Formats: sequence, C-alpha cells, structure tokens
Amino acid sequence: MSHKNKNAVRIILFYLLTFGIAMIVVIPFFWMVSTSLKSKGAIMQIPIEWIPQDPTLDSYKTVFTRFPLVQAIINSFGITITYTVVTILSASMAAFAITKIKFAYADIIFKLFLASMMIPTQVTLIPLFVIMNKLGLINTYPSVILPSLFRAFAVFLLVQQMRGIPNDFMEAAKIDGAGMFRIYAIVIMPLTKSAIATLTITTFMECWNDYLWPLLMLSDKTKMTLTLALNSLNGQYGTEYNLLMAGSLISMLPIMCIYAFAQKYFKAGLMSGGVKG
Repeated sequence: MSHKNKNAVRIILFYLLTFGIAMIVVIPFFWMVSTSLKSKGAIMQIPIEWIPQDPTLDSYKTVFTRFPLVQAIINSFGITITYTVVTILSASMAAFAITKIKFAYADIIFKLFLASMMIPTQVTLIPLFVIMNKLGLINTYPSVILPSLFRAFAVFLLVQQMRGIPNDFMEAAKIDGAGMFRIYAIVIMPLTKSAIATLTITTFMECWNDYLWPLLMLSDKTKMTLTLALNSLNGQYGTEYNLLMAGSLISMLPIMCIYAFAQKYFKAGLMSGGVKG
C-alpha cells in the first residue's frame, strides 16, 4: 500500500472514530428530547420508542404550571449573572495586582491561591455556612453570591493571560498620565478578553448548574433557583421523567446560547491559558 493510500485510510478511520464518539455523546441528549415529547404512559413502553409515535408538548406546559418555573428562571439568571460579574471583577483585579503591580510576597500569595484549589469544595461548606449565619445572610441572595469573591481558578486563569502582556503597554499608558485603575480598565482588560470569555462561560455554567450551595442557603420557595425547582420533580415514590427531561432541556438553553456566541473566545482563552506560564 502506497503512502498516499495509508494516509487516506488513516483519515477515514479518524473520521469514523470521531463520528462514533459524537454519536455516543449525542445519544443521551437525543433521549432527553425524545422523553420530553412523550406522554407518561409512553415512557415505560417496551420496545423503547426512540422517536415518539404521538409527540406532545404537554410536559413543557405542565412544567410551567406545576410550580413557579418562570420565577425560578429569573432567580437563577439574577444570581448567575451577578456571581459571574463579581467573579470576573475580583479575579481580574487580583491577577492584575499579582502580575503588574510590584509588591512584597506577590508570588507567595499566588502560590497560596493555587494551594487553595486542592481543597475540596465540600470541606468549605460548613465554615461558609457558619459565616453566612453569623452575618445573618441565610435565605438571601447575597449568601449565594458572596463566595464568588474568592475564585482561585479564575485568578490562575487570568494570571496566565496577563503574564503574557508586555509591560510596555503599561509604561506607555503611564507616560500619557493614566492612573493604575485606568491602566487596568482600559489597557489590561481588553487584552485579556479571550481569557475573560472563557472564565465567563465556565463561571456561568458552574453557578447556573449549582445545586448544593443554593440548597443550603435558600429555604424560601419564592427564592429557589432553577436547579432546586427541577429537583422538586423527583417524587418520593416515583419520578415523572418526561417532566424532568423537559425542565432539564429548558435549563440547558441559556448555556447553549452563551457558548454558541462565545465559543471562538472560549477556545482562544483555553489555548492561551495552556501555553503561557
């Protein structure tokens, strides 16, 4: 077999392999869509109906009437957007201070940030709960948002990006009379937009899908997030899977839309964060 034919075979095998992996990934999503369009009786039907014979949107209608889903979506958007903005601002300021402002023990502080990434989140739940309780913030939105002030991974990602920005930009801005905050906002932040886009998507996804921390903090049903609302579809003696799949698909739409619009910056941010150090 010639070298040209060997390359052709490799390419064909590669595409077959990637197609197989893609199908494995898509099958659960396809099953979610199919189940959400079935009636309650059709879910347990044997043989399994991959494509519903009598598709219906009753599950989506029921989800919106079973509990205040619209209010839960609004709550989730408000918490998630605020959480993401606070994370970006706090992490970018910390990264700017570590990389561009010369002060004592900057490297030690950054290493402590990195060390904190090795602490499991579950270990910090009780101390955080005690702090929120002492502050009287239980069952309030700030209790869910305040942990965003310290995100070690966010600081690490932005530090990797900002280290690659030449200090000449800062010196030129200083000559023009710009202060430190103006340099941060006008010079450094635009140059880190790819990393910020990556951080925005990952933070939004993490907060939007978070279940445990809102469950501990929010007890009022009018304040519950979408993940808490969807959990109420799990009954004690049975689960209506068509309703659960319909609600899950609704909860996925914001993340899918955000990733579709920002995927170019997301990929660029991951690549730049991986090669700079």
